[in-house]
Amino acid sequence: MINETALLESPTLRGSVLDRTDVLDRVKALSLLPDGMHVTTAMVASYFDVGLEAIKSLVKDHRAELEASGYRLLTGEELRSFKNLSGIQSRTRSLALFPRRAILNIAMLLRDSEVARQVRVYLLDMEYLARTQPVENPPPADTASLDAHIDQRITHILGRTVVPLFNAMIETSGEHRRELTALRAGVQRIEKRLQQHHARLQRLEAPLESRPLAGVMAAMDAMNGREFEEHVAELLRRDGCTDVVVQGGGRDRGIDITALTADGRRTVVQCKRFAPHLSITSPEIQKFLGAAKVLHDSEVALFVATCPFTRDALNIAAESGITAVHRGLLEEWSAGAALTVLE
Repeated sequence: MINETALLESPTLRGSVLDRTDVLDRVKALSLLPDGMHVTTAMVASYFDVGLEAIKSLVKDHRAELEASGYRLLTGEELRSFKNLSGIQSRTRSLALFPRRAILNIAMLLRDSEVARQVRVYLLDMEYLARTQPVENPPPADTASLDAHIDQRITHILGRTVVPLFNAMIETSGEHRRELTALRAGVQRIEKRLQQHHARLQRLEAPLESRPLAGVMAAMDAMNGREFEEHVAELLRRDGCTDVVVQGGGRDRGIDITALTADGRRTVVQCKRFAPHLSITSPEIQKFLGAAKVLHDSEVALFVATCPFTRDALNIAAESGITAVHRGLLEEWSAGAALTVLE
């Protein structure tokens, strides 16, 4: 098993796990530039809660490795074209861009960052599970890539056209009866697999509240940060809230969602889609408290997370009037239960 020290020291090991960029959003929501693909040096520093110089120093020391991961420094005409395409308004003469792979690379190099450490821990856990889980045979290649609509059309053609055609041929042919019978059986197996695949897709597309509780959390764990915020926004609307707005981006002033309860109370929400083994700590509650009460003058403040809260965090939340929606409560809320504070 790869350990954290080896990951920090070995470029080869870091390169072997660079495709697992989904862990970034599982630990903390990652804001992107308007192109939806890159972040700047300042945005990388903000994500990892470190100073700008820490990131610049890492780039200087590991530039070749980071460039191999997609890091680029734009200047001249290339920079002008990027600004025009992405809509960035800036007079800077150079712009460093980090794609997700390069950000994950930074997480595996940055020692003095709790967020980077959490990314490494989650990454190592994912790698361990991938290496220790039994390998299952993949579904047949002829069905795995088909969407539900194609499944239905092909099933219809097989059942209404191809199989009856084989039946007619078998009845009129003596010489090739065995081959035709075998082919018909193969077609019927494919038809059955397509029907099973279509049923599985329908289950996956079912609303969260209609799924078993375990499936509810699995679906949320698979979301990225923005999708999770949109999911919480839908829960608010379901429970009667109006004027629900997902803030997003770097100008949200510490708030992800604003809304009004059914009885008109100002509501603000902070969403954290962290890995289940992590915890919301008291500094995060204190930071949210300032944004919710001072900047937004809220009457209802929700801190929604896919992980537990520490005891100190829960105490501060209770004392300051913040509703801590931990993983268990979020699971029940998503499955259809009403959130008491919104009633």
